[in-house]
Amino acid sequence: MKSTQPVYQEKKKTRKSPDRVRRFWLRIAAVLLCLLALGSMFVVASHDRIEQWEYPRKYSELVEYYAGKYGLDERMLYAVIRTESNFDPEAQSNVDARGLMQITEITFDWIKSKIAPTEDLTFDDLYDPETNIRFGSYFFSYCLDRYDNDLATAAAAYHSGGGTVDELLQNDEYTDDGVTLKEFPYTQMRRYVSKVTSAYKRYCEIYDS
Repeated sequence: MKSTQPVYQEKKKTRKSPDRVRRFWLRIAAVLLCLLALGSMFVVASHDRIEQWEYPRKYSELVEYYAGKYGLDERMLYAVIRTESNFDPEAQSNVDARGLMQITEITFDWIKSKIAPTEDLTFDDLYDPETNIRFGSYFFSYCLDRYDNDLATAAAAYHSGGGTVDELLQNDEYTDDGVTLKEFPYTQMRRYVSKVTSAYKRYCEIYDS
């Protein structure tokens, strides 16, 4: 006898339960949150790399050594080197200041008499990074000591000379205490001081974090 049952029966369509739908969308949300977090980390890392590229710490071994030797904040040295030469050891100004920290011949001779009187060094040796950072670190530490460890006033003296700064300190218009400057009346001096102090602030922000 032939069967009366159909050869093929269509399966009934089942509706997904609300719990399954909710779990599906939770998984999608979790994946999207992970992607967002990874994207944020990539953006932060890229931003940090750009800032470190703009404010590098080249010649770090020399900077750290001579900062320690002369009692300096190494970030100040990086700020001065970045401002003076942008880390170019072959830099030379229109007044023949040389090297990473842009030291003139008269300043070189004075520093040599203080820290290397018997050494066989010449003005050309300032193109050597170690000699330049050694001499520049000493001179900047001298400026800081002379002007009460005030970065702005020391930077002005490093750029324009202690004699110029001393003359300004005789004028109450530019100082409150006769030791540090509150105003920098000369355009080049003012720009230089602004660059050094701004760079120092950025070095502190970037590398302290």
